[in-house]
Amino acid sequence: MKPLLEKVTPLPGESWAVLNRRLDDGIPFQWHHHPEYELTLTLNSRGQRFIGDHIGAYDDGDLVLIGPNLPHTWASREKLDPSQPHVALVMWFLPEWAAPLGGLYAELGGIRRLLERAAAGLRFSAAAAKDARPLIGALFRADPADRLIHLLAVLNGLAADGAATPLATTAAAPAAPADRSRIDRVLDHIHRHYDEGVTLTGLADIAALSPSGLQRLFRRHTGTTLSSYVMRLRIGQACALLSAGDRPIRLIAADVGYDSLANFNRQFRALKGMTPRDYRRRFAR
Repeated sequence: MKPLLEKVTPLPGESWAVLNRRLDDGIPFQWHHHPEYELTLTLNSRGQRFIGDHIGAYDDGDLVLIGPNLPHTWASREKLDPSQPHVALVMWFLPEWAAPLGGLYAELGGIRRLLERAAAGLRFSAAAAKDARPLIGALFRADPADRLIHLLAVLNGLAADGAATPLATTAAAPAAPADRSRIDRVLDHIHRHYDEGVTLTGLADIAALSPSGLQRLFRRHTGTTLSSYVMRLRIGQACALLSAGDRPIRLIAADVGYDSLANFNRQFRALKGMTPRDYRRRFAR
């Protein structure tokens, strides 16, 4: 599936957009991007989120703010309550909408700094997400004028979350439409096939570029190399599998695309500063 340049259209008389997404069958993998910031609260759902080169597990109450044009998606694994749908409460607003906040209103300078931190994606702490949850629920029940006030209150509260953690390695780089299409095709293919093995030649064909041209475009857009990006995806997926059960490590290594257990262990240690076994033990504690 081609990654989507999602078109977000606010309702008449509103300057930003919301969506109460409720899915019985699950949240599907739909790799996409858009020029808006996106704040998403996920409820009654467990699975994985993919944001730039980040792969991580999410659970009920997961709250994430994503910067403009950063490719992302969620993919659910199960519901907490099987009788209720997966729920994603989504709020979108353009950088142009948010830019004047800190400049015109000194009291809202924290929101401006929050958005700067969120350029590469930001996951909020469990405590901050818990505090924001009723405000976001009220936001979705409010009329447009009150909804705006609720959004500012939510963002202002989240700006004080010193425990929020960054997600992707880098923010999305601005790109011309042709480059944007090329890099999206490449990223979509990598995210779908990194566990099977991807080659520079194959990705260059997908991008309709020479291998050296693709390498330059990829580094300019992501701030890293193709090989490093793929390694981070594989190790991120391995972390999710290690923390989710007791599947043997050698099988997890194979699941995420490593033919050599020794190479998997070496790259895991280089990225995480510990062995896969130590990671599992630490997570269990």
